[in-house]
Amino acid sequence: MAKRERLSGNEAVAIALRQINPDVFPAFPITPSTEIPQYFASFVANGQVDTEFITVESEHSSMSAAIGASAAGARSLTATSSCGLAYMWEELYIAASNRLPLALALVNRALSGPININCDHSDSMGARDAGWIQIYAENNQEAYDNMVQAFRISEHKDVRLPIMICQDGFITSHAVENIELLDDAEVKGFVGEYEPENYLLNPECPMAVGPYSITDFYFEAKRAQAEGTKNVEKVILDIAKEFAELSGREYGLFESYRMEDAERAVVIIGSAAGTTKDAIDRLREKGEKVGLLKIRLYRPFPAEAIAAELKNVKAVAIMDRAEGYSNNGGPLGADVMAALFRARSQAFAVNYIYGLGGRDVRVEDMIGIYDALAQIIEDGDAGETYRYLGIRE
Repeated sequence: MAKRERLSGNEAVAIALRQINPDVFPAFPITPSTEIPQYFASFVANGQVDTEFITVESEHSSMSAAIGASAAGARSLTATSSCGLAYMWEELYIAASNRLPLALALVNRALSGPININCDHSDSMGARDAGWIQIYAENNQEAYDNMVQAFRISEHKDVRLPIMICQDGFITSHAVENIELLDDAEVKGFVGEYEPENYLLNPECPMAVGPYSITDFYFEAKRAQAEGTKNVEKVILDIAKEFAELSGREYGLFESYRMEDAERAVVIIGSAAGTTKDAIDRLREKGEKVGLLKIRLYRPFPAEAIAAELKNVKAVAIMDRAEGYSNNGGPLGADVMAALFRARSQAFAVNYIYGLGGRDVRVEDMIGIYDALAQIIEDGDAGETYRYLGIRE
């Protein structure tokens, strides 16, 4: 039976991990993710889990230890933010290329410089092409639910790739919301025990992990890695269906909000989706046909499904909480526009950079976005397709 609790996003993720009871959790603190290992350390001290909790000397070491544990056949994970993720950079590629099913609880925070500890997506977006699955949460409930599903996705025999469970720093990680927790036994039954097929400590199957790969083999190894990403969408949807039967909460590759007849749409990732929903509700009361597509799975990118969802809109604003420095927009903008192009969409598309370094996003700001889309439709011209929201010019 579900239990109602008031929890921060960090505490919700830590409780999900307590319920999962992973084998190994190496950790090094960095704001705003520090609370996740902090809460979990108390579970270890209180005997609520039998996890091997390792305090290491850096984020590079925490990911290295998680990789070593996973290669040895253990269910492992770590947590980090911002510069901590950057410090793990080479290890991210190693985890993915070795097809290791481990998890990272990432609490999104701006990357330096200038130094800033607040939310944007520059850390995870920088790692978007490292070969990891990336799933994002709008609120604390989703952060909890995503973590409960994470290992089932990552460890699936058709996937076997590391997974990044992302939430917005301070906005969800430290804010307290009412959420519903599953019973410990329900989570344990849903996630199950980890039974690796091949691992370093298996005496029946000697193997090497991370050997040098000469030109004759490297290309094929990367192609095989890419094959695993092709199976992610189906696995996520299958596991989400099981989770819905257990919890009553439904998840997909993305969430559509009031898109049934929308002529103007916003595509967004993370907590600002809630602000956008409030804007949509106000405009719908006035009879305006507006909607939202909130990305949950960002890597691998479900391009065909997203383009299909946007097929009837006349104008779309794609919102990036990270600057791409391409002079053409941000990473989400590039991916969505490419998807629309391949689908031969006739919709006008503009890309907004917003919320960098924790800059507030108000309901009025998002109403302004929909007003701008209305003007684009009236003019028959997208105008400047690379824009900024809420910046002091």
